[in-house]
Amino acid sequence: MKLYNYLIKFCTCIMVSSLFVACTDDLNQSPLSTIPPEIYFESESQLESYVNNLYAPRNQWDNGNDQEFDVHGNWSFGTFGLDNNTDNMNNKTSANHFIPGEWRVDQTGGEWAFTFIYKCNYFLKHAQEKLDAGKITGTRVNIDQSFGEVYFFRAFEYFKKLQRVGDFPIVTEPLPNEMAPLIEASKRQPRTEVAKFILADLDKAISLLKENPDGGRKNRISLYAAYMLKSRVALYEGTWMKYFKGTAFVPGGTGWPGAAKDYNSGYTIANYDAVMNDFFQQCIDASKIVADKYPLVTNNGVLQQSITDVENPYHNMFGNTDLRGYSEVILWKQYDRGLGITHNVPIAAQTGGYVNGLTRGYVDNFLLDNGKPIYADPSRYAGDDYIADVRKNRDGRLWLFLKEPQQKNMLFNTEGAGRANPIEGYPNITSSNAEVGYGTGYAIRKGGTFDGRQFTDNGGCYTGSIVFRSAEAYLNYIEAYYEKNNSLDGVATQYWKSLRDRAKVNNDFNITIASTDMSKEALNDWGAYSAGQLISPTLYNIRRERRSELMAEGLRMADLRRWRSLDQLIARPYHLEGMKLWGPMKAWYVDDKGVSILKYGVVDANVSGPEQSVYMRPQEINPNSLVLKQGGCKWAMAHYLYPIAIQHFLITSSGGVESSPIYQNPYWSLVANEGAIQ
Repeated sequence: MKLYNYLIKFCTCIMVSSLFVACTDDLNQSPLSTIPPEIYFESESQLESYVNNLYAPRNQWDNGNDQEFDVHGNWSFGTFGLDNNTDNMNNKTSANHFIPGEWRVDQTGGEWAFTFIYKCNYFLKHAQEKLDAGKITGTRVNIDQSFGEVYFFRAFEYFKKLQRVGDFPIVTEPLPNEMAPLIEASKRQPRTEVAKFILADLDKAISLLKENPDGGRKNRISLYAAYMLKSRVALYEGTWMKYFKGTAFVPGGTGWPGAAKDYNSGYTIANYDAVMNDFFQQCIDASKIVADKYPLVTNNGVLQQSITDVENPYHNMFGNTDLRGYSEVILWKQYDRGLGITHNVPIAAQTGGYVNGLTRGYVDNFLLDNGKPIYADPSRYAGDDYIADVRKNRDGRLWLFLKEPQQKNMLFNTEGAGRANPIEGYPNITSSNAEVGYGTGYAIRKGGTFDGRQFTDNGGCYTGSIVFRSAEAYLNYIEAYYEKNNSLDGVATQYWKSLRDRAKVNNDFNITIASTDMSKEALNDWGAYSAGQLISPTLYNIRRERRSELMAEGLRMADLRRWRSLDQLIARPYHLEGMKLWGPMKAWYVDDKGVSILKYGVVDANVSGPEQSVYMRPQEINPNSLVLKQGGCKWAMAHYLYPIAIQHFLITSSGGVESSPIYQNPYWSLVANEGAIQ
């Protein structure tokens, strides 16, 4: 049984006319390469061929609340479904992350995997050796581009590890299949050092990448994509350090498990606040470079409902087939039906989004168009008896992307569009069919298109998928600057006003801040808290802006984790709700004889009952629902990080899991199938 295959999941490189990579987890098979590096990596085209394979999808779509570089997967709502099981979006399936005791330590698998990291390291070692020896033919800027892309990819993969497991081994070379070096490489490095390593890789990428590597298509990684990722990483770690300071979740904090291992026992962060603020400053600097390069796309305030209506670039940016012309887009993935590279997002968007709907708390959190929260101006807030009322006088992002019954979902190329739902009907909340069912009643059209060519073949959609857009850089700058300085400069102020102008909301954010009641915001938004305490109205509204702008873009759970915004759920469970079913809208759900089709309080219930709430509670429909039994969504401190599977301790130990150089994450057990300790 070979340790190497557990630790690195060595991938054999099979290179024929173009490079293909095959992986093996066979514990008794040594890694092979039909074309060894000694006779490969000798031209810029060979480098590019290797790198092209790093762009290819590498994971099954798991809807795991993280934005994957793999972008839209098929038979899902793609990136627009990744915010599911947060306070923003919900479906009818309970996530075990919010049921303490149900999320358990795995025996095998988990996040402790190095396959993709190995692929990057293999290139960086062998291609660099060839470059140093002067054996790579081609143009140097093209050679540098390939190296820059690989540094970017390694950074992106390490950032996923940082978010999910925190401390992690920093491995920079493909390792020999020998016990001693592999056990040594299993030693976890403090997360602060991992974050610095990621940023260093991105700095290397920035020094090598082109501004415009593919003639303006924006399908390849540019130096601005690297700046965008740098902005995201630096903000993540800066806020993590701030809100978890002194705890077991930061190196040197009380109970930090790394201290129990001799190789980390003396590790301290000499000037904690200086390191934290350096992360914030790196975010500020990188964000500004991106934001100033990529202006926001225009929102003309029009929701197209006829062929004569003017198109809205802001709406179409999320559902067009070609995104190169959108000024805000930094990097996107192109799909092609002819090549069989497709997804199912537009079909999902013109129904119920694969049962992924917006929560009532999220909908209520959007401002009125005058910049005030809904509770601060009851005369302008139209209420929530009907979905149409919810959209009136609201933030233009909610108005544009929240679907309403009787709206048109298709306008062009209607002939042969067999998978279309041309007119939005009443939300199909009673269906158990994921392809047509609605989770909360509040369904979104983000990711949708009015073009019937997307609806001719189930799973045959080919709209583009955004990897990075510059609005995030605007938001990152605002947040990082405020977190570092407890104030806003002129740049942050202008960025914030630009976002609100685009959203058709009064851009005087001071009106919003003055009108904010944090006790009311706490009812709708987990981000109102950090470490169990309500935050200031100014910081909260910075977070609100982020929440509103990044609707259904897969960043919500990462934000909640880095802000430490889930502690309050440990003692106070939270009910995720949808539309106001048990009001006038209940009349929508009757059969041909006028009899209600709504069933509740029974095993085959299709909705939650009025005795629970006038609002839908999608995860509390079944009387045996664990969320229902525990009184709503709950949390455990351990859940801020993923547990490490027991197999990885066993394979690296000489005498039981305790002797492994690996240590478990805070408050997780070293026994398989056990839930969080705390």
